[in-house]
This record gives sequence, structure tokens and C-alpha cells, in this order.
Amino acid sequence: MAQRYKRILLKLSGESLMGNKAYGIDSERLSLYAEEIIAIATQGVEVAVVIGGGNIYRGMQAEGSGIDRVQGDHMGMLATVINSLALQSALEAKGYKTRLLSAIKMEQIAEPFIRRRAVRHLEKGRIVIFGAGTGNPYFTTDTAASLRAIEIEADVILKGTRVDGIYTADPEKDKSATKYERITFAEVYEKGLNVMDMTAFTLCKENNLPIIVFDMNKPGNLGRLLKGEQVGTLVEL
Repeated sequence: MAQRYKRILLKLSGESLMGNKAYGIDSERLSLYAEEIIAIATQGVEVAVVIGGGNIYRGMQAEGSGIDRVQGDHMGMLATVINSLALQSALEAKGYKTRLLSAIKMEQIAEPFIRRRAVRHLEKGRIVIFGAGTGNPYFTTDTAASLRAIEIEADVILKGTRVDGIYTADPEKDKSATKYERITFAEVYEKGLNVMDMTAFTLCKENNLPIIVFDMNKPGNLGRLLKGEQVGTLVEL
């Protein structure tokens, strides 16, 4: 079956890597994610990934702990590199070629982010992982994901979460919340729904880049989504 999208950017939260742990990385969850990603890559989909760092350190924590916000954000960026290295290792352990590109130069660990190089890796069938956010404080990894997706001309951002889409209210708190299958950027603004931070969301809207929010923890969801099945919630113009 033909794939719905040719080139995607998958955004994962750092917290998703914790599995059932209180912090850090759950190797079992990491392995499952690697299998899901490889399953679509072997079908010819070009895959780029951005992972958050919230399972290790979140820059916003710094303000309450006496650490300067800029320093804290840099610590958070380094946390994303740790997660990126973990995912890279899990993917390569299963025999798949990857490249890790960092927004902060660290030559011994990762290639520097160069847009043309990233696109070339994707064209060659490698899974590309973008680490260190945008390389700038005050920007989230959601914004980094939006920016990188636009730069590599991805067809869509797939935001893997623990919830199976966007709801009228938080489904974990409000049992009467109903799920949207499709919603416009304007409706998300009007209803005040929390999809991504506003900078990231506005970048997607202005560049007509659709977002799909889906449950990454349900095995096979990523593959079904890319085959055109109704999985998650689509946000578009």
C-alpha cells in the first residue's frame, strides 16, 4: 500500500522514554519506539526525529532552583542529546543506519546541523535525529521540531504522545471530553487547546505544515497512520 507521507518529522517527548519509571530512560520503551520507527523507514518513508529532554532535565525547572534560565535551557538541550544518543543506539542495535545532527557543536558525538546535509541523509534512507533543540535558550523542543520540519520540507509533524489525539478537554481529568478527528489551526487558537507551545504552533500554521497528534505507545499506530488509517487528530489549515 502506498504511504500517506513521503517525509515525516516525528516529535517525541522526553517523558515518553521513561515508560513506567520516575525519570531516566526505560530500555524496553526505547526498543519498542525503535521498532516502530524502523517499520516505517523500511517501507520507504524518510524519517527525522526530535526528542525532548524532560525525563532528564527541563530548562524551566531552573528558575525555581536558583539556576539561571539560560543556563538551565542549555542543560535541557544537553538532555535532549542524551536521549537522541539513546535512540540512535537502539536503532543501530537493530541494524538501521542513522545520523545524529546537533544544533550545538560537539564533533565527537554528533554532526553539526546543516540543512543540506540533513536532507541528503534522508534521501539516502538514513533515520535522522536532531538533537540540542534549536541551539538557543527560550525555545522548546516543540519549536525545534517545527523549525526542523519546515527546513527539511517534511510533509507532516507527527507528535507522539500518551493520548490518542486532541480532545475538547483533558481526557485524563474530564471523562466527558470528546476527541477531534480533524481540526483547523484557527479552531485550536479559538478553543485554547493545548497542542504545542504557541511559537511552534504558529510556525506550523504560517508554513502550512499539518500536525497529527497520536498515541505513540500503542504498538502499530505509527504504521497505521502512515497507511492512511484514521489515527489521532489531524490539525491543518
